[in-house]
Amino acid sequence: MQLIANPNPQHMIHDPVEVKSNPSTSFIVGNTESVTLNHLKEDCIIPVFSKDNESTISHYEFINKAYEVTRNLFPDLHVQDPEVRVSHVVKGRIPSAIGKPAKELLDHEKTIYYERCAFIIEIPSVKQFVHGSELALCIGGVRAYNQENLYSRKSLEKFKVFIGFQNKVCTNLCISTDGFSNDIRIGSILDLELQMEQLFSSYNRKEHINMMELMGRFKLSERQFAHLIGKFRMYQHMDKSEQKHVFPLTLNDGQINSIVKDYYGCPDFGRDSNGDITLWNIYNMMTHANKSSYIDNNYERNVNVYELMNNLGVSTHNGIPNFYLS
Repeated sequence: MQLIANPNPQHMIHDPVEVKSNPSTSFIVGNTESVTLNHLKEDCIIPVFSKDNESTISHYEFINKAYEVTRNLFPDLHVQDPEVRVSHVVKGRIPSAIGKPAKELLDHEKTIYYERCAFIIEIPSVKQFVHGSELALCIGGVRAYNQENLYSRKSLEKFKVFIGFQNKVCTNLCISTDGFSNDIRIGSILDLELQMEQLFSSYNRKEHINMMELMGRFKLSERQFAHLIGKFRMYQHMDKSEQKHVFPLTLNDGQINSIVKDYYGCPDFGRDSNGDITLWNIYNMMTHANKSSYIDNNYERNVNVYELMNNLGVSTHNGIPNFYLS
């Protein structure tokens, strides 16, 4: 794999430019660092397709284009600057530093880029209240170079984009199925712009809010919650042929442990005085647990949790047998 050198080598650094932020208040935590958009623009080299040396679309281009589309979509509203988190740093050095001990490298001799990058852009004035929680509209996306074949000739590049809400009580993301595109394949930044515009314009904000409102109408007892957690654990170890007949769950065992911990200890979404808990609260505990997921599968897991809670609600409302509740 080859890389495009930054035209401003004097700006190259070897460590992320961290933004002062509390990881617990970020939309994602797992193995990530906060960086500025300017850092991605000025300090990072750009991977290319090695067979023909054609450039990939950089993280900066992706986020900046999403920012432009968001401002065009909401021209009269305040749009916050992107919150950017990166992971899996790839370090290198310029040719003149070949053979030099790492500890002796000067800043301008070091290069850097990130394999994975996620961001959100909040529109704070577009907000809703669901069961006492303030939700703010936001737009976000993911780029993960580990999902590209950079050892080939230039091909269509993969991006993930969503429009949904962020719960301001806990900074958890609330992403619906129709507000998320998991596999945008494009050949240019203009193609990416069109795909984002189509997704954002077709998103049904009202329906998304209504579905989250419905989650609060269904309540599980402590015994039912314990049964649900047990079935979550069972699903992880079921034979693949059996899993095909069950609604999928993509959270792992560690994240399920986090849900149980929050059932007892979370002041905002834990059990009530009787030990009961609503699907809305379980949903938020699950999205909170998902914040530990890596960038490249975080949004998919968030959508899976949303679909699973709706599946449980429909089954409960209609009296349909459900693996997780029966």
